[in-house]
Amino acid sequence: MRVAARACDSRWQCKCSIPVLLALLPILAASAFGQPNYDFLLRGAHVVDGTGAPWFVGDIAIVGDRIAAVGKLDAGLARQRIDAEGLVASPGFIDIQGQSEFNLLVDGRAASKITQAVTTEITGEGVSIAPLNERVMEDFEDEARKFNVALNWHSLEQYLERLEGAKPAINLGTFVGAGGVRTYVMGKDNRTATPEELEHMRNLVSQAMEQGAFGLSTALQYVPDSFASTEEIVELAKVAHRYGGVYFTHQRSEGDQIFASLDEVFSIAQRADISTTIWHLKTAYRENFGHMAEVLKRIEAARSRGIDVAASVYPYARASNGLVACLPSWIQEGGTEKMLERLKNPAERRRAEQEMDRPSTSWQNQWLGSGGSTGVTLIQVLNPDLKKYEGMNFEQIGRAMGKDPREAAMDVAAADRGNSQVVIAIMEEADVRQAVSSPLITYGSDSPAQAEDGPLSTTKAHPRAFGTFPRILAEYVRAQHALSLEEAVRKMTSQAASRAGIIDRGILRPGMAADIAVFDPSKIQDVATYNNPLRYSLGMRHVFVNGRPVLLNGSITGERPGRALRGPGYKLAKLSGVADNHR
Repeated sequence: MRVAARACDSRWQCKCSIPVLLALLPILAASAFGQPNYDFLLRGAHVVDGTGAPWFVGDIAIVGDRIAAVGKLDAGLARQRIDAEGLVASPGFIDIQGQSEFNLLVDGRAASKITQAVTTEITGEGVSIAPLNERVMEDFEDEARKFNVALNWHSLEQYLERLEGAKPAINLGTFVGAGGVRTYVMGKDNRTATPEELEHMRNLVSQAMEQGAFGLSTALQYVPDSFASTEEIVELAKVAHRYGGVYFTHQRSEGDQIFASLDEVFSIAQRADISTTIWHLKTAYRENFGHMAEVLKRIEAARSRGIDVAASVYPYARASNGLVACLPSWIQEGGTEKMLERLKNPAERRRAEQEMDRPSTSWQNQWLGSGGSTGVTLIQVLNPDLKKYEGMNFEQIGRAMGKDPREAAMDVAAADRGNSQVVIAIMEEADVRQAVSSPLITYGSDSPAQAEDGPLSTTKAHPRAFGTFPRILAEYVRAQHALSLEEAVRKMTSQAASRAGIIDRGILRPGMAADIAVFDPSKIQDVATYNNPLRYSLGMRHVFVNGRPVLLNGSITGERPGRALRGPGYKLAKLSGVADNHR
């Protein structure tokens, strides 16, 4: 047989060579005895291997959970053969900003992900799923109660064990969220951490890194992360770096203060000497439309100064987050109960209404930036009494309630205990297109797994939850020719793996994990819309996760081969024998 080898970028290659060789040993041993017996053979595909190299026609063999060979292979050695002629075979896509850590415990099929060929997700934005204490648990309790999920873990290791017991269809790794660590130690108070509190936070980050976190994350636009100083984040990022981790951030401003916010990102990356990625890069609000070229130029200039910084995007001109993010940040200070007290206070409601209609330098006014009530659409609620408003913007909800739209927004936020989600119109398509096509940018959906049926189908969503990766291929590769197929796949696979620090996925190469997507490039298409978002994308034919088909002939299978992925600190801790001490 002829095995094809492809190169990867040097940063990734130096990390992955030894694990790949170790994974190859059983395959090579079987081959030496003349018994390869491939479990699956994908035949005659246009192989886009994830490195950015031009496609070639070849076969891909799978043995167990690994890729055994890539090239012109003997079909007689395979137990099951799949005809991929005329189809593209690529590494499974890596969603660099999923939000599925909770949803996978509710419905492990991850249907909206695997129908996009997402085989691995990295999550944990700001407030991560662990570590948990009573303070942090408050953010998850309402959702856990609705879906009958027991919050019976405290450490990251305990959560990852719980995840593996749930048998998800996809792989999942997580960061440790600086906002969650801050809440764990000092609640949601707007103040500087004491030296003792900062040391406690450092210890929590260290423990999470030893248990498998891929690095540190922040969501600096939102409470409680917005209360943290640059110095506090630098100190926590230094701990993540010590374990070989990375730093991902929702930066402090995506709007009027974006250039100052970028400077903060660069400063953190440089001072902590840590690889840094900006999540869902955007130039938000009408007055900032057209600034993406300058943003990218500043990131490139930082890289030329030796700062390892890049970014991710999702390919849509509307964003999505919690409704409470459209209210002044002081409303959330101190936690849920204090927020509800403020939302019941007529004087504080009047103050909030006034601030929602004014530009601000103290918080990111997404209500004003969205154009007000018509630009904010309610998509998800936990309170069943509010279901009738899902899919309506707040101009419509205000009319239905007979109230000012700002008052209606505060009523919904209070009745749903701060759990409501909205879609906000804050970006321009030209800026999105420029970011999507930049070689510095990878992709993340910023959305949890959902489905067309089952418990996670009872609310609406942002269409990015169902269509992010097919939309890149259909709109920006096939329709607009903004980038090549090979480049788009590289950004979805090996580049994403490199940014997160995943060492055995993202390239089609012998010994790598057998996470593989097979799709029709002429038919791949996102069909989810803002009005009808719960629709699986089209054109994905087969998807393998760890060597097992989770999508076969376009249909979801019963396979659940996903794994909890652990970062480099876990391996270091195991070698030193300390990982089990922090469970």
